[in-house]
This record gives sequence, C-alpha cells and structure tokens, in this order.
Amino acid sequence: MRSAVTISLVAEAKAGPFVFHDDLELGCRRAKELGYDAVELFAPGPDAVTQETLRGLLRKYGLALAAVGTGAGWVKHKLSLTSPDAGIRDKAIEFIKTMIDFGGPHGAPAIIGSMQGRWGDGVSQSQSLDWLKGGLEALGAHAARFDVPLFYEPLNRYETNLCTTVAAGVQILESLQATNVRLLADLFHMNIEEADIAAALETGGKWIGHVHFVDSNRRPVGDGHMNYGPIIAALRKIGYGGYLSAEAFPWPDSDAAAAQTIRGFRYWVGRHSA
Repeated sequence: MRSAVTISLVAEAKAGPFVFHDDLELGCRRAKELGYDAVELFAPGPDAVTQETLRGLLRKYGLALAAVGTGAGWVKHKLSLTSPDAGIRDKAIEFIKTMIDFGGPHGAPAIIGSMQGRWGDGVSQSQSLDWLKGGLEALGAHAARFDVPLFYEPLNRYETNLCTTVAAGVQILESLQATNVRLLADLFHMNIEEADIAAALETGGKWIGHVHFVDSNRRPVGDGHMNYGPIIAALRKIGYGGYLSAEAFPWPDSDAAAAQTIRGFRYWVGRHSA
C-alpha cells in the first residue's frame, strides 16, 4: 500500500476536507518532505494546471498522481449524472471526461463522488440508478483509453441516497459492461454507513480501487475513534495494493495534518505488513 495526500485548488472548497489548499507546488513540496508517495488533486477543471506544469512538479518532487477529483463539477457548476435535466447530465459526462483526460496521461484515475447526484424531485430511484450506470459505462470506456480505472465512491446518507455502502456499490459495478470501474472506499463515509468497516472492505474485495485514509470525524488519522487494525488487516486480506489517501480537514493546520497522517500510515501499514 502506498501513501497519498490531497491538494485542493478549488476556491469554493476552502472549507472542504483537503489537507493542502490553493498552492500546488507547496503541497507537492511538503508531500515530498514528509515522505508521501503521491498527491491526489482536486482541481476546478482540466485547465487549472497545464500538463507541462503538472508533469514538471511531479517529476521535481518525485511524486505520482494518485487520482483526480471531479467534485468541482458539482461544487462550481451543479452538474450531476442523475439530474432530471438531460442537458445537465450530458454536461456532467463531458466535464468528467475532461478530468479523465487531465489525469489519464499521468496514470491517475478520476473519482466520481458528489457528481453522482441523488434520486427524488419526481425522478424514481430506479431511473436515477439507470442514469448513473449509463454514465459509469460511458466514463469507464473513456478512462480505458488511458489504461486507468474509473473510481466510483459510495457516499453517506447526508450526501446521496443512491449508493451508501460498499455492498451496494459492488452491485452497481457488477451490473456494468465496463470492466475498469472500481470503488473508492472512504473511511469517513463508511464509519457512518457500515456496521463493520473491515467486513465491508472484505465484501468489496477486488472491486476496491482506492481508499480515503481518514478518521471518523474527517480529521487526520488518530484524531477520532477509528479502529485501524482490522481495517488494514482486511485490506491485506483482499490483496489491496493501492493508495491510502488523506482526504481530511487540515486540522489543526495543513502541515500538522499531513505529518500526523503519514505517521499513522507508517504505524498501521508497517504494523500489519505482509
């Protein structure tokens, strides 16, 4: 398992759960100094950073790009894959495609979380799920051009009513023709929705493609009541070899949050090493 830390460049997400904000080079430098393997980038769009600049920063600091978020499509533009408006659904797919194109050359999958939307407002759950699955099919095929997966993230009940558990996510993925869509298991959301986080990860098995490594209160690892021993053991059991990425509040500040998370990563992953 490898370590990653989040960097947000989205002005509207100042209060969001990202360790570093606004300054991409500073975030990369601090990630390198602390010993992270990669960064996860939350950008307002594909033109926020040029490919040349991004490639240069990753090379300069010896980092990989773990994943790219697409949530700005919702935060900035209110786009979702399950909007009752077909035009908005089409724009959502196009926005996510541009983010796949942004991360793909660096081997970084795109994440679909908040842009999945929710059902209601005159649209049935089954119809919304059909639209979601159609979006995942099209976007999975687009991601395949870069030989990368597409990450789909079940969220807690306060953020979506479409898919809130790993088991429900597995059902969706198993229904797809696309073979490269994987689940993002976010420990914060799982702490709300899963009766047993470790058991849920085992249920996810081969479908788990990315993990957000955070505590129960969305603060850095060690600032809540999460029990990481069984979680890491479950990830070992399913043969998970992806990133544990810190999508956490910068509590009490960015540097402290990043340092505490990497200490937690080394302790828990080292303690349960294969």
